[in-house]
Amino acid sequence: MPPINDDLEGARIMVKLDDLLYARRMTLTELAERVGLTLANLSILKTGKAKAIRFSTLAAICRELDCQPGDLLAYRTGDS
Repeated sequence: MPPINDDLEGARIMVKLDDLLYARRMTLTELAERVGLTLANLSILKTGKAKAIRFSTLAAICRELDCQPGDLLAYRTGDS
């Protein structure tokens, strides 16, 4: 099996947490308390440095922000 290329030639998953928090007038600290995550872990997700997210975490974030996973995540290629 060939090694996994994390970069996929410039393609990446973008996390739009800042936009959703702004639209909901909610702080990162408030969201962290509501979903039961540490502020540090939520910050890693917000800055796009996370390598993975559990479905349970994604569901909790979507519940608190009243959104769908597609509202939170976007796929971008190096061309866009």
